[in-house]
Amino acid sequence: MREVWRWVGVALLYWVALGVQAQGAVIRLGQSLPLTGTLAELGTEYRDGMLAHFKQLNAKGGIHGRKVELTTLDDGYVVERSVENTRKLLENPELLGLIGMFGSANYGAVLPLIDEKAIPSLAPYTGSDELRAQKSASTFWLRASYGDETEKIVDQLTTLGITRIAVFYQDDAFGKSGLAGVEKALARRNLKVVATGAFDKAKNDVRDAVKSISAADPQSVVMISTYKPTAAFFREMKAAGKQTQFFALSVVGYKALQAEIGQGAAGIAIAQVVPYPWSGVTGIVRDFLALPTEFAPKSGPTYTAMEGFIAARVMSEALRRAGPNPTRDKLTTALASLNKFDLGGFVVDYSRNRLGSSFVEVTVVGSSGRLMR
Repeated sequence: MREVWRWVGVALLYWVALGVQAQGAVIRLGQSLPLTGTLAELGTEYRDGMLAHFKQLNAKGGIHGRKVELTTLDDGYVVERSVENTRKLLENPELLGLIGMFGSANYGAVLPLIDEKAIPSLAPYTGSDELRAQKSASTFWLRASYGDETEKIVDQLTTLGITRIAVFYQDDAFGKSGLAGVEKALARRNLKVVATGAFDKAKNDVRDAVKSISAADPQSVVMISTYKPTAAFFREMKAAGKQTQFFALSVVGYKALQAEIGQGAAGIAIAQVVPYPWSGVTGIVRDFLALPTEFAPKSGPTYTAMEGFIAARVMSEALRRAGPNPTRDKLTTALASLNKFDLGGFVVDYSRNRLGSSFVEVTVVGSSGRLMR
């Protein structure tokens, strides 16, 4: 009998040890985004905003005793590399989910792989309405769409009596999605785009776009572009003597744009899809600004880092709801359960669909170079 109890005791110790080991296991997440190339600054800030929260979370013991490990692969904003990176990430059976994938064309190329593996993917850095229309069961959008942003921009312009609106856009899925958003917003007001100008993102040559748009003499130009071509277009238009209201989408990256243009950026309006990150008016911003130095993004407060921080907070809540032994299916269910989840001034709602937020506000670069709300 003593021998039996001895083996029972050994078995209990074994199962306790297994439980401790499971509790200490790592939660593995992955992402592919640009850490090099033309959008390296935006990609780095987006990742660092997520890491800021995950590092702080891990320092407090993680989630259900497990630390979160984020694997980031650099794709340089090149579609083919995004596909290659995604395949590599999905080869790991321990990968629980994706977070912060980057780019409209890039995400469009990897979306079939994500849906095939039924792996939850949170907060892709794209506002493409076309991708949202595919109704991916695995993708949980976080930021407002380009349609939401362009509707806000057009509404503000037309309210001020500005109706002659042109569009400068990147000639790919991202740019065309933004262009379509402007066209639809104007059509709702019985208006049309007065001129368009496209550019190749591989070359960033904006001269033809400047010619075609300048010839139409618009009152305002909506720029569907990242910071380098936006800066080049802005300078060329100014050199051509065009005094027009310039509007950019959130993906332009204010900090990078200002570095490119300098003080001359004053007056450019930029749509934003997360709260203003330099003033702790809302709870989520106060949390972001209160990050200890060892966890805070090296860039300091920026909209892109703020967006990454919010994405990580949403993922952490879903992981908490998924329980101590999460699976891809459990994480998907947990994300879908976020019904009007308020992080403190930024609400995420997946109760009806996978479109988490439609939050948009407009900021303007002031004479001091700082953004004003």
